[in-house]
Amino acid sequence: MIRNGPIYCKGLPPEEENLKKDARSDIDKFDYKKFLNYLYCHKLLLIAAIAASFAVAMFNIYIPTTLGALVNLLISAKGASTSEFFKAVKGPATSLFGLYVGQAVCTFLYIHFLAQIGERVAAHMKNDLFAAILRQDIAFFDKQRTGELLNRLTIDVQDFKSAFKQVISGGLRATIQMFGSAGTLLVISPKLTSVLMLFMSSVIIGGTYVGFLLRTLSMQAQAQAEKATLVAEDALANIRTVRAFVGEPLEEQKFCKEVAQSAELNMELGFGIALFQAGTNLFLNSMILGTLFLGGQMMFTGKMTAGDVMAFLVSAQMIQRSMATVSMLFGSVIKGLCAGGRVFEYINKSPEMNTDCKHVIEKCLFRGDVEFRNVVFSYPTRPEIEVLKKISLCIPAGKTIAVVGTSGDGKSTLVSLLERFYDVDCGAVLVDGYDIRMLDIDWLRSKVIGLITQEPSLFATTILENIRYGKPDATDEEVCRAAKIANVHNFVMGFPDGYHTMVGERGVTLSGGQKQRIAIARAILKNPPILVLDEATSALDSQSEKIVQDSIDYLSEGRTVLIIAHRLSTISNADFIVVLHKGRIVEMGTHEQLKSLKGFYWNLFRAQQHDD
Repeated sequence: MIRNGPIYCKGLPPEEENLKKDARSDIDKFDYKKFLNYLYCHKLLLIAAIAASFAVAMFNIYIPTTLGALVNLLISAKGASTSEFFKAVKGPATSLFGLYVGQAVCTFLYIHFLAQIGERVAAHMKNDLFAAILRQDIAFFDKQRTGELLNRLTIDVQDFKSAFKQVISGGLRATIQMFGSAGTLLVISPKLTSVLMLFMSSVIIGGTYVGFLLRTLSMQAQAQAEKATLVAEDALANIRTVRAFVGEPLEEQKFCKEVAQSAELNMELGFGIALFQAGTNLFLNSMILGTLFLGGQMMFTGKMTAGDVMAFLVSAQMIQRSMATVSMLFGSVIKGLCAGGRVFEYINKSPEMNTDCKHVIEKCLFRGDVEFRNVVFSYPTRPEIEVLKKISLCIPAGKTIAVVGTSGDGKSTLVSLLERFYDVDCGAVLVDGYDIRMLDIDWLRSKVIGLITQEPSLFATTILENIRYGKPDATDEEVCRAAKIANVHNFVMGFPDGYHTMVGERGVTLSGGQKQRIAIARAILKNPPILVLDEATSALDSQSEKIVQDSIDYLSEGRTVLIIAHRLSTISNADFIVVLHKGRIVEMGTHEQLKSLKGFYWNLFRAQQHDD
């Protein structure tokens, strides 16, 4: 039947259908070839683990028959003397003890080997995943949430590792035991085995269907739990904003709502699992009772011995446990393939931006000219909005150029394009006449361009390491020299731990001016020929601004400088000023020239004077 709107499978709500589609999609993304390459690095350990698991299964198959033979001896030894009793049971008892010891040793070996393989493969996957994420374009991070990326690095890798170890150890052992024990049952009593298998087949069919329903419910519960995690992540990442707006009750309400839905789904899942386990236990007990009844009747008629009944019962239980293990492992396989598919999706993801070009400009030939030539650009997340419209701008080497305009006019976009966080849609960005798409991107960012933003990014480590980030191989003396030039040294030495003071997450323990000066010290240590200042002083008070501005003035000497400015008073000495309006250059000139035009710049200047 055709109808308007989306079509869903009969009996499945839209959310459940979407979850199933997502799971199938994740499974399709699983890279078996890459996974086998990971395993190949540890092939000897894997072979040893599989061999040990196989040995455990064989021991488990032989234990019931040996146990049955011992029971028969115990019954036949009734009335014998102590010495005769020990002599009779010595052989079977010794064999059974040997089987138990062998089982224990091989169990230890395969669990130990699999733990090593699982941890090594997981570490390899995690390293590759992190490296692949770091290689992605900035547009990728514009679209993805940090919490989701961290989930793939932690939860998905962990789920895949757990599923891998369970499937290799439990799956192999359970499969061998199931078929081996079935052969043992046929040898002991074909008639009793046929009756048992008839009941087991019906349970397998019913258990498979119930297991499918439980797995679907489990995926829904997992997805809902992730929603609660994302709500918590947002609240904690913006805790100062939450606190400032007294948003704790709202965030708590949102989190409690998601947690309540997650708890409800998990309670439904728990109810289903309890029902399934109850039914399984009922079948188990009924099977034991039926085996005892039929086996006892056959023992009474002389067709089976007591030991045969014991061996048959133990083997039947082993088959049931193996079937239950395989049934549960099927869910682990699906979960592991889904988690692995999500991990391999990003490991195999290539950046859309081409960064294969490795051309660099020799230091002795480098000048520092920058040019934006007929640049047209829209952000990948908003392709319908043209941010820059045929921008053409030349910045001669050694000159200081300021770009001003209101919010949304495209000022910071120029910085992103020069850093090549994005590629232009049309036109080109050139350095010394070379299109930056033809230059080595790592060389451009590490050796050529120094960026200082309005809100500098500091890492949750020491002040020393934050400054050294500009030049990882710098000595402590070089770091200290850069800190003194940036007016950092004095306030740092006021801390009890000096340069080894931890700054907290994103430098939360420092003031805005202190963070900005550390960012400038980092740039001084890097010593770039092209300096980009993206509203570097706009968030500071007047006293901090003067200190930071002095450091910037020192850093700017002899360099090509692009300043994105909000406060016009800080750019009055720029060689020339460019005014952007709605993605276009509308005015260009010196501070005095633009004031005399009484146009856009003059209006911005008057408005700021009025505010001051």
